[in-house]
Amino acid sequence: MSGMGQTIRTPWHLWVVGVVALLWNGFGCVDYFMTQMQGEAWLTSMGMTAAQIAYFDAMPAWTHAAWAIGVWGGLLGALLLLLRRKWALPVFVASFLGWLAGAIYSFALSDGMEVMGNMWPMQIVIGAACLFFIWYARMMTRKGVLR
Repeated sequence: MSGMGQTIRTPWHLWVVGVVALLWNGFGCVDYFMTQMQGEAWLTSMGMTAAQIAYFDAMPAWTHAAWAIGVWGGLLGALLLLLRRKWALPVFVASFLGWLAGAIYSFALSDGMEVMGNMWPMQIVIGAACLFFIWYARMMTRKGVLR
């Protein structure tokens, strides 16, 4: 509902963006869960080299916590978006901040770019996706679609 008893309809693109966000972030959660449960076996199956796995294993605990906030926050944000809840926006922001903390470690506090080789550009794609979901949730909040 909007002011004066007016109902704001859910635009078709909310369902598209919401499902894409759910799938995108859902894979991030699967990756996180499998990495935590199967470690080296999972990372090898994802194409990582021994050096990349060693780098990953040496990462401090706070980077894993940031990763958890990033992926699980992204999944929660997607669900909130599909439920048309304005909490999607701050949850997507928290997800972005989780990604940002990990990216700062990889790009500024360690030799992550060098070790990850041709895999590092994926971090930029992930950050861009986070920013898109924030932008979209903000736009839908401003239009009164998220309540």
